[in-house]
Amino acid sequence: MSLTHLSFYSAFALSSLGLAFHRTHLISALLCLESMMLSMYLALSIWPLENQTMTLTTTPMLMLTFSACEAGTGLAMLVASTRTHGSDHLHNLNLLQC
Repeated sequence: MSLTHLSFYSAFALSSLGLAFHRTHLISALLCLESMMLSMYLALSIWPLENQTMTLTTTPMLMLTFSACEAGTGLAMLVASTRTHGSDHLHNLNLLQC
């Protein structure tokens, strides 16, 4: 395993662990999701260069587009939950009370 693969895997694993264990605030969950998307974007952009193929060069741009949409939706949810509940704590967000 090369050093680049190790860095991609470790970045994705650390952001997954951060999402699993630090779930107190919505903004920390969104940051962990963004770091997961960033590591996946970097892995997808390096992958065609390692294989010497140009057929998958649009895949990172598609991934970046979905990441931007996910970030916008997450920030909209953060603003909406802060306005309605008064904070961004995840334990305040209960779907049964809506």
